[in-house]
Amino acid sequence: MPKLDFDVITLGHGSGGVLTNKLLKSGVFDLLKNPLLDTHHDGAVFELNGKTAFSTDSYVISPIFFPGGNIGELAINGTVNDLAMCGAQPKYLSLSFIIEEGLKMTEFWEVLVSIKKAADTAGVQIVTGDTKVVEKGKGDKLFINTAGVGQLMSKANIDMNQVKPGDKVIVSDSIANHGIAVMSIREGLEFETSILSDTRPLNGIVGKLIEEFGYDIHLLRDATRGGVASVLNEIAQDAQVGIEILQKHTPVDPEVEGACEMLGLDPLYVANEGVFMIIADAQIADDIVQMLRTFEGSKKATILGEIVEGHKRQVILQSAIGGKRVLNMLVGEQLPRIC
Repeated sequence: MPKLDFDVITLGHGSGGVLTNKLLKSGVFDLLKNPLLDTHHDGAVFELNGKTAFSTDSYVISPIFFPGGNIGELAINGTVNDLAMCGAQPKYLSLSFIIEEGLKMTEFWEVLVSIKKAADTAGVQIVTGDTKVVEKGKGDKLFINTAGVGQLMSKANIDMNQVKPGDKVIVSDSIANHGIAVMSIREGLEFETSILSDTRPLNGIVGKLIEEFGYDIHLLRDATRGGVASVLNEIAQDAQVGIEILQKHTPVDPEVEGACEMLGLDPLYVANEGVFMIIADAQIADDIVQMLRTFEGSKKATILGEIVEGHKRQVILQSAIGGKRVLNMLVGEQLPRIC
């Protein structure tokens, strides 16, 4: 960590004056250094060829540090993954901080280092951004906004209109780890084994899938807030199809399942940060699962269900004992401030 004149963030660090300059030059600009950011301009100029995807998101997770990650890498991975779900390879990101007065410099630096590592892992550059400081009590340590652009992959045709009856629904890995990891810190829970957030960039995996299977991949969605159940409900409603899934095919780690039972939560509604859903042609579904299982972070990929003609706009869950029930859209916020 570079030597700074203050141990905590002060209002002066958001003034646009000397302290802001010191904070940026001794920390942000040096750590995230690249030719586009080095201009220290309010914007960035770059070239992209062909179709371009654009996404933005804000991160207000509480607490800002949690088992397996922190708000910094979450912000980078989140926008990288949103672009990947469009069938694009992320290229450039903006990064904006809203910092509460009193945040420890050591904590801010730890977040910055995680941002740098996450950006390098995903292969993206942070090319512009902004920093604001609000009075103590007017924020919650640190909020982050990221926006990103990426180039659409030539074999990608990710579109809700592509979804059709007979398509298979694939989930990339075990679900609910992120939400339970965050809840464990909030509630002071201790488990026999450590439950870690699954935050990770997905663009590498998605790029290889699209290169291999191309147009036969009809839709991609990451199962963040609201979990798998909410994503499937959105797909059913927007594509005007029915979806049927099997509870016995739902990948949930035993310790996560136990924690959900203790907390009264359904893992299908718990947030993820490194799990995504694939709607694909039935003929290639098994091949997709086999390929996914070759990557770290998708070892438990499985076919969860399928798109059907009946009960349009609804998701039906077949329980492990054979019964069926409607899997409704989440009402309200099951786990607030989860990302």
